[in-house]
Amino acid sequence: MNYLRTAILLAGLTALFMGIGYLIGGAGGATIALFIAAGMNLVTYWNADRLVLSMHDAHEVDETTAPDLVRLVRDLARQAGLPMPRVYLTDNPQPNAFATGRNPAHAAVAVTTGLLRMLSREELAGVIAHELAHIKSHDTLTMTITATIAGAISMLAQFGMFFGGGHRDNNSGLGVIGTIAMMILAPIAAALLQMSLSRSREFEADRSGAELMGTGEPLARALEKIDAYAQQIPMKVDPAHATAYIINPLTGKQANFANLFRTHPPTEERIARLRNVHVH
Repeated sequence: MNYLRTAILLAGLTALFMGIGYLIGGAGGATIALFIAAGMNLVTYWNADRLVLSMHDAHEVDETTAPDLVRLVRDLARQAGLPMPRVYLTDNPQPNAFATGRNPAHAAVAVTTGLLRMLSREELAGVIAHELAHIKSHDTLTMTITATIAGAISMLAQFGMFFGGGHRDNNSGLGVIGTIAMMILAPIAAALLQMSLSRSREFEADRSGAELMGTGEPLARALEKIDAYAQQIPMKVDPAHATAYIINPLTGKQANFANLFRTHPPTEERIARLRNVHVH
């Protein structure tokens, strides 16, 4: 069912992208948009980890530069039956983390310096277990592709505004109205499609991470801390790529707008579910 839902999501985003192309340039615009979408998916598949990591200014660490973190990731990956992912650190005071990569054999886990400072070792292990769960279920590739297409939809919609709606079958002014509607509604539709998949995957990664740890309490405590600090400490990140993080990293006005189309489930609900996880 997860694969079917993912396929439907990607098809919906691609169709939306083509629809914008059609409004801008007619049938030719839709065809070009299809090729662009296919090219983006191909590039993202092969370069998902590098694209996301460079976007967040993450640098790789090893047992020399971050021994405790690397050993923790190695132990949990072994316990989860996964290949050892590469480990990255991003210099940001906000505590947060994400995983990326096209499959478990080409995966990476990244944490912020703030996360290392503000969480206990057990809480950090809960966060890493959550990210490894995303890797194991291949969520990392799906989230990167959907974020890439969703971001492209927003950019193309804004580009269409400058074009003024190039495809017009009449001179009644509907082209301008349609373009304005497209600019407003297309990013909203993309966000809703993205949201439909991301929320369920966060709950599943929480549950799987708790099972790996043997309890949901460490991750529950970690989410409480991360959520509280994320509302106080800003992080610059494209809203389309905020879904990669364990907690929405946006603050201030960006967070208020993003919360209209929250891709993360409410933190309180995640914590309540974690504290009710029964591990056998």
